[in-house]
Amino acid sequence: MDEVAIVTGASRGIGAATARLLAARGYGVCVNYRTEPEQARALCAEIESAGGRAVAVYADVSQADEVARMFAAVDGELGTVTALVNNAAMLGPSTRVADLNPADLERLLEVNVMGVVHCTQQALRRMSTANGGRGGAIVNVSSGAAYVGEPGTAVHYATTKGALNSFTIGLAQEAMAEGVRVNAVSPGPIRTAMPSADALERAAHLVPAGRAGEPVEVAEAIVWLLSPEASFVSCANIRVAGGKP
Repeated sequence: MDEVAIVTGASRGIGAATARLLAARGYGVCVNYRTEPEQARALCAEIESAGGRAVAVYADVSQADEVARMFAAVDGELGTVTALVNNAAMLGPSTRVADLNPADLERLLEVNVMGVVHCTQQALRRMSTANGGRGGAIVNVSSGAAYVGEPGTAVHYATTKGALNSFTIGLAQEAMAEGVRVNAVSPGPIRTAMPSADALERAAHLVPAGRAGEPVEVAEAIVWLLSPEASFVSCANIRVAGGKP
């Protein structure tokens, strides 16, 4: 049977690299986007020109009804989802906790945490053997920020990723008996649009590898976790950070 993956926030960066790699491995891929529809459609065209199957679907993952419509669209255009990559996330403003606008934290929680919950619920309803599904795999894209806390600039972002790590641990244990594996990756500094060039350069100096990572290097870990080769792996959180703990 065909494998079908939904990658949230897939119009660029780690999400786009993951969508390309999954398509190359034979998955039908939903390229989810909230902004940048042109990039999402261009990625789908690139995948299709290489012989793959892809569809670009708009959804703000923080909105449960939009997520439900996205999964329904994928059901109709690609088939039932067997792999979910919860990649969509926001960084938020750079600020100390004392100066943090609570509304900014609320928006981060809506996207980075509740967005994962909304997408995961829809996936479980389709994947879980308890619901008549044939199983599947979920990978949550966390961050090394959860390990260090990002004092002075992004404690609020780190907090959302710490919540995602706990969600991964609990869900993995709930879902394994129903044929669904749940894992995470925690990237270090990666060349994406999310960190500024200056911030990326500063962070790269702290990486034992001596450089920032590329999106495809994270995508390789994600795709392995989704694959049959990782059939006995669940509740893992792979640090993709060039040796940085």
